[in-house]
Amino acid sequence: MAGAEPCRPRSNRCSPQPLSEEQPLQVKVVGLFKSSSFQIAKSTAEELNGETWEYSSYVMCFVNDRLLGDALELQKWAHRVWDILDVKPIALYEALTLDYSSKFLRETKHSFVFLDIAIDYYPVGRLIFELYSDACPKTCKNFQVLCTGKAGFSASGLRLHYKGSMFHRLVQNAWLQGGDIEAGRGDGGESIYGPTFEDENFSIPHNKRGVLGMVNKGRHSNGSQFYITLQSAPYLDRKYVAFGQLVEGTDVLKQLELVPTENERPVPRCIIIDSGDLYG
Repeated sequence: MAGAEPCRPRSNRCSPQPLSEEQPLQVKVVGLFKSSSFQIAKSTAEELNGETWEYSSYVMCFVNDRLLGDALELQKWAHRVWDILDVKPIALYEALTLDYSSKFLRETKHSFVFLDIAIDYYPVGRLIFELYSDACPKTCKNFQVLCTGKAGFSASGLRLHYKGSMFHRLVQNAWLQGGDIEAGRGDGGESIYGPTFEDENFSIPHNKRGVLGMVNKGRHSNGSQFYITLQSAPYLDRKYVAFGQLVEGTDVLKQLELVPTENERPVPRCIIIDSGDLYG
């Protein structure tokens, strides 16, 4: 994280910790890469010839391993200590955010899809999932195409698209279930390969909240129904194929989790009002 040459500020009194002449300046930025604030901090750190790190959290900036604050605090510090003044417009950082996040996600070689959610017909936000297409390519393709609707209609005349379907089951402290694109009762649906397809593998564990997996009626009976875990659920391992993870929309999942239910069925209609490829 050090620059090419050891450096020292023109004044130590404004720095968070006095720096010795031998100590190189280390600037580290930690934050949510899809935030424009992260891009602001990243740009400031690059001007200081520091190395930039990314992590899915709020933006935090460190100088010599000491927490300085958010992106604004890093800008203020760079101005006080190094006479660096950022005059670039926020619109530039928003454009950098879109470009950087798109590039970052594409380089994972994974697919990213979204579900836009409404509760009682009121839009509440978007769920974004990372699909582990390297581990479960066939399962991921099924879910991805059902998100886009590009498969059209099945041989039986069923529209193969999650748009307009609902979450029909909520098991408290366990999982949220949806994807019955037939009637929404929890007993229907089809895959893009036919009525059902085989279990691909069980390599992805159910070890956290937000794991995305396929509902089945026994071995090798995956269709269109899916679940999202609400906490770690190791009892699902080797029984159900997990193939993705929620990466954005935790507040939306929380809203879905809190809806009232009757016999595990949400009382208000929880509908997928749109779905598709995030970077299609």
